[in-house]
Amino acid sequence: MPDDVDDMLASIIEAVEWGRAGRVDEARERLTELWGRIGPDGDPLHRCSLAHYLADLQDDPAEELRWDLRALDAADVLTDVRAQRHHSALTVEGMRPSLHLNLADDYRKLGRPDEAREHLALARHAVPVLPDDDYGRLVRGGIARLAEELGVPA
Repeated sequence: MPDDVDDMLASIIEAVEWGRAGRVDEARERLTELWGRIGPDGDPLHRCSLAHYLADLQDDPAEELRWDLRALDAADVLTDVRAQRHHSALTVEGMRPSLHLNLADDYRKLGRPDEAREHLALARHAVPVLPDDDYGRLVRGGIARLAEELGVPA
């Protein structure tokens, strides 16, 4: 359970839950509205979280890529201190495998295998920081599946 959920993160989490419950259009609209409130220079944790989840709600792979790139850009300026105000175990480096995995999959969907392999390599490089829990196993499994799909040796 998060240590500190501010109002914006609570709104993001609520919209994510809408998407998981099948209310994809409502979730997409809400997250887009929240993005307008956060802005491109807002809190990096808010930007990273929102963009990461909004990418998953896109029908167009190019839009998914655009949001995943925004998530990575926000992670690049996010600090562990800020992340750990939300959850004491959260680190920026611990987020990177998932962020790069998503980008690799976006590039695969767009028929850009070289860029997909580049981000897959970055995801693999960051795997040692993943915890040995459900999240870590989920990301490791996604990396393995995408590597197989891209024909990248294990």
